[in-house]
Amino acid sequence: MTTTIAHWIDGQVRPATSGQQQNVFNPATGAVTGQVQLASHADVDAAVAAAKNAWPAWANLPPLRRARILNRFLALLNTHKDDLARMITAEHGKVFTDAQGEVTRGIEIVEFACGAPHLLKTNFTDQVSTNIDNWTVRQPLGVVAGVTPFNFPVMVPMWMFPMALAAGNTFVLKPSPIDPSPSLFMADLLKQAGLPDGVFNVVQGDKLAVDSLLEHPDVKAVSFVGSTPIANYVYETGARHGKRVQALGGAKNHLVVMPDADMDQVVDALVGAAYGSAGERCMAVSVAVFVGEGTAEKVLPQLIERTKALKVLNGENLDAEMGPIVTAAAKQRITGYIEQGVAEGAQLLVDGRQFDAAQTGAGCEQGFWIGGSLFDHVSTDMRIYKEEIFGPVLACVRVKDFGEAIDIINAHEFGNGVSCYTRDGHIAREFGRRIEVGMVGINVPIPVPMAWHGFGGWKKSLFGDMHAYGEEGIRFYTRQKSIMQRWPEATAKGAEFVMPTSQ
Repeated sequence: MTTTIAHWIDGQVRPATSGQQQNVFNPATGAVTGQVQLASHADVDAAVAAAKNAWPAWANLPPLRRARILNRFLALLNTHKDDLARMITAEHGKVFTDAQGEVTRGIEIVEFACGAPHLLKTNFTDQVSTNIDNWTVRQPLGVVAGVTPFNFPVMVPMWMFPMALAAGNTFVLKPSPIDPSPSLFMADLLKQAGLPDGVFNVVQGDKLAVDSLLEHPDVKAVSFVGSTPIANYVYETGARHGKRVQALGGAKNHLVVMPDADMDQVVDALVGAAYGSAGERCMAVSVAVFVGEGTAEKVLPQLIERTKALKVLNGENLDAEMGPIVTAAAKQRITGYIEQGVAEGAQLLVDGRQFDAAQTGAGCEQGFWIGGSLFDHVSTDMRIYKEEIFGPVLACVRVKDFGEAIDIINAHEFGNGVSCYTRDGHIAREFGRRIEVGMVGINVPIPVPMAWHGFGGWKKSLFGDMHAYGEEGIRFYTRQKSIMQRWPEATAKGAEFVMPTSQ
């Protein structure tokens, strides 16, 4: 039996008008579990209209009252976090414990957004000039939209809408059609929390829906997370239509292994960060950089063994370390990169294409399965080094010294996340200062910032000026207004023709 997944517009589920739909799969079994209805221009118009109608009253609501609704939403999220995690596992395929972690990281953003009354405080200067006071306020933009990827169907939307709602905006979410069910569940929880109808809306869809949001005159800002080519397209298209755009793109994250590192910790870090969530994370480590003579030989034997021993199982199995690939097309793309790496001369130490799907559990033989793959002697001119694979493939690069490691990372077009494993405080300090990457870990393999710090890369990993969530998230979803005030009794007679100065 399959389910139909529609839109959420003006506080209720609403069928699409397009007549178009797309299959939703369980990646573990390959079975079709539902059909998601794809939005037409009219569906997007209806969602934006609902958000526009709801905005004046929502924006005028005191921040504390908005925060109280988010607090009730937070309580409901904590009650239903395992329900959300099960939805993620069913449609994305990541293991249940990893899905629980995704929901928890999303909840942390909601916790931060509940502090909106403090976050929206601004500055006041008494007597900025004689008898004149000056202050700033941050006001909401209006209707804003978020376009989110398949790999984090709960966490990434929560990077966006809690901050936007807390600041007084109304929101239209366009989730991935690959795993759309959590978006409707979150919409229902928001309604249960007391969010007024129209403040939060969901339109399911594909490129047509994205373009409709980017071009719609009533949408003031768009947040996007996805691949770099699409992020660039979203940024340029949105900016051309006068919108504020925050577009987070792709990655090729390196983990630098210094000769003095704890090699057992290095192996643990590489296995978890490269193969967790089947490598379908923008913060996954996809390149290990071994520095100096003999460093690779200290790591690779154990790394090979651990890669071969990965527990690749149905994500519902609590012993699973890695689940299936999200779609058949994604699996085909990943195997193509493995073939390309072999053709270019890299040494394939572990071949995930040889994984036997029968190991994953009964009924999973037709699922989208692949094992972890490990390459050695990868050079920086190979496609498996230069391009984002977005799968469980780890490439090992050998360099002669720390300076060369810095140089190859800084030369890469992506600058999302990076890590360095070392016991040397000077190396750690130099790495943090000299590396041209937005998020840096020292003995931390996946340095995803906490809710109050903000997420974002450099170079072609981010298009736009502001990072997601944190204080920059509040700035993205608001605009500053400066107010100068003087009362008639303090105003001198006569016109003033010179440029005002502080007196």
